Amino acid sequence: MNDLELIEHLETFLTDSRKEKFLKVLSERTKHFTVAIEDVYQLHNTSAVIRTCDVFGIQEVQIIEERNSKRIDREIAMGAQKWVDLNRFHSVADCINDLKAKDYQIIATTPHAGDMMLHEFDISKKACFFFGRETEGLSQEVLDAADGFLKIPMVGFTESLNISVSAAIILQHVTTQLKQSNIHWQLTEEEQIKKRFDWIQKTLKRADDIIKRFYEDQKNH
Repeated sequence: MNDLELIEHLETFLTDSRKEKFLKVLSERTKHFTVAIEDVYQLHNTSAVIRTCDVFGIQEVQIIEERNSKRIDREIAMGAQKWVDLNRFHSVADCINDLKAKDYQIIATTPHAGDMMLHEFDISKKACFFFGRETEGLSQEVLDAADGFLKIPMVGFTESLNISVSAAIILQHVTTQLKQSNIHWQLTEEEQIKKRFDWIQKTLKRADDIIKRFYEDQKNH
C-alpha cells in the first residue's frame, strides 16, 4: 500500500506547501537517537517531551507506563503525537530489551556527580536518552542497565531541571553535533516513504475513501 504511485496520487489532495513541508521535515528526521520516558506522573511533562522530540527531528519516543498509564495531553503536545512515533511499553525490561535488540545504547540522564558531561558525549553510536519520574528520577532497573550516564552542566543553586527542559537541552546539543558529522543519521529511503504515507493519511480527512477509489480505478484499467 505504501507504493510511490499511491502516495503521489494522495499528494494531489494536498497543497504544495504541505507537500514541501513533509519532504523538508522528513529530510531532517532521525532514528539515530531516541528518547525514553519512564513513568512520568505529570501528563504535561510527557506531552512536552514529545513536542520537543518533534522540534529536534527525533522520530521515535519510548513511553514506559509501568505505574502511570495516561492519555497523551493533545493540547500540550500540540499535534506532535501525529508526527512522532510513540512506542509504548508496560515494563522497563520490555523497553530496554527492545532498544538493545535495535543496537541502542541506554543512556541515563542524571544530575549526579561523576557522570559524563553533555559536551563529552560520543554521538557516533545509536543512543536512547532515558528520563525519569519528576521526584524520584530513573528507577534502579534503568540505572543498572545503563551503558552510560549523562549530566547537563549546572552552576546555580538549583540541581535539577524539568524533564522537558532537560530533553530540549540534550537533544539540541546532540542533534546539532550529529548533523555536523559524517554519520549517516537520516531515515532510510524506505522509512521516509512509509512515514510520508502515514503523514498523508493523518492529514487527509477521507484518506481511506481516496485509497479505496484509487485501487478500484487501478483494477478497472
